[in-house]
Amino acid sequence: MPEPLHAFALKHRELLKFVVVGGTAFLVDNTIFYGLKLTVLEPKPVTAKIIAVLVATIVSYVLNREWSFRTRGGRERRHEAALFFLVSGVGLVLSSAPLWISRYVFRLETPDVSLVTQEIADFMSAQVIGTLIAMVFRFWALRKWVFPDEKARSGSVRLAPTPDSTDEAA
Repeated sequence: MPEPLHAFALKHRELLKFVVVGGTAFLVDNTIFYGLKLTVLEPKPVTAKIIAVLVATIVSYVLNREWSFRTRGGRERRHEAALFFLVSGVGLVLSSAPLWISRYVFRLETPDVSLVTQEIADFMSAQVIGTLIAMVFRFWALRKWVFPDEKARSGSVRLAPTPDSTDEAA
């Protein structure tokens, strides 16, 4: 990797990891959203979006805690999880609001517009605009409230106990 790019990646590694986790959650969100929206929840796109975001949020919590923010913490796990899901709840509202506005304020739904227009409006409002707004909010809020302490946990992953850790347990 070229030096300027390497230096940038090192300086912003937490943000880059957050973006990778976000991309993964985005794929989970899209798969579930369209799977539900095009089948059992066809007349209820906002409900499909909420379910998709909830599942993607669980995936996001695990990946963010164990990878993106693995050296951060400072809270008991259940307090941290509660704050994560509270922040994600606000993110859910932020990510669903543009779809709600598109459908129910601007009436970008059939029969008022063509099916193609409806689907493009749904994608742009829910999957692009909503996701970007929620992502910016979540990154800021996770660092500020959920994982506030930068060096709270060791960044190394231990697969087996070390001799030192077994001595401490005894």
